[in-house]
Amino acid sequence: MALPELVDVDTDIDDKGRRVNLVVDRDAATRLGVNMSLVASTLNNSFSQRQVSVIYGPLNQYHVVMAVDQRYAQDAESLKLVHVVTSSGKLVPLSAFTRFEIGTAPLSVQHTGLFADDSISFSIAPGVTLEQATKAINEAVARTGLPSNEIQGGFQGTAKALQQSLAQQPWLILAALVTMYIVLGMLYESYVHPLTILSTLPSAGIGALLALIMLGQEFTLIALIGVFLLIGIVKKNAIMMVDFALQVERERGLSSRDAIYEACLIRFRPIMMTTVSALFGALPLVLASGAGVELRRPLGITIVGGLILSQILTLYTTPVVYLYLDRWRLWTNGWRARRAARRAPPGAPAAQE
Repeated sequence: MALPELVDVDTDIDDKGRRVNLVVDRDAATRLGVNMSLVASTLNNSFSQRQVSVIYGPLNQYHVVMAVDQRYAQDAESLKLVHVVTSSGKLVPLSAFTRFEIGTAPLSVQHTGLFADDSISFSIAPGVTLEQATKAINEAVARTGLPSNEIQGGFQGTAKALQQSLAQQPWLILAALVTMYIVLGMLYESYVHPLTILSTLPSAGIGALLALIMLGQEFTLIALIGVFLLIGIVKKNAIMMVDFALQVERERGLSSRDAIYEACLIRFRPIMMTTVSALFGALPLVLASGAGVELRRPLGITIVGGLILSQILTLYTTPVVYLYLDRWRLWTNGWRARRAARRAPPGAPAAQE
């Protein structure tokens, strides 16, 4: 079947060798009392050098191989002399129910591991991504209905690398998030404040995906690298606000509400400066033209789209998340203190928050 997504389809099968195909008339063989296993066994005994025994000597051992004389194994005409012995003891000539056909055979057989394989190479049609091409191939193979216990298909080269990268993308993003949480937790000595900083990342990821969809770009490996760069740029907004708020809480004794409000006012200008600088730095990747631009453009699109959406949202959501998580932290600390006080023996000093 023809796939418009593919061009220059080629295969490494080189059928330039000649071979003789033995075609069995199954109906005639059945009438003569010959089954296919008997035919295969007879040909195996005659021409495949079947090992039937081992002769053990004082020092060596010798394998006994069954085969016809070499002068009867030189050409296909020797098959006319082969007879099959039926279960009733009747000799039936092989030529009575078979015929010869001249065909072609590959000069060499390629292997992948222990399995013989045939490789089919292809190029991608203009305007078609590799992901779309592999999807079309998988759908075509599914419609073909190949027996899965006999024929197995898979991708190699760039297509295989694409599948591996797509399978690893969720784990790479999860590993990046866990690493950032651990580092921020050690920096602030808290389990809560890293969640405030990480709360800015969903809006950045959504903005990057929306930008890619609007401009008709695929989420490629380069786009994934752009998401990692975006994570580092976006989370600095929350870091600047949270770091300032915690500092004024410790030094001036402000409440969490007053501290995060003052942080939003003081840190607004540096946040906007760094965001606008990153935007202008990524715009050339989006607007560039020439050779190789299709490789760099997804990187710029993810950065620009993620920065725009996250900048609009996180200036409002980060203070709210900070306040709610801080209240939750105070409530859990108080609950632990009350629980410890109930478990303390009578006369013991009360725990202080």
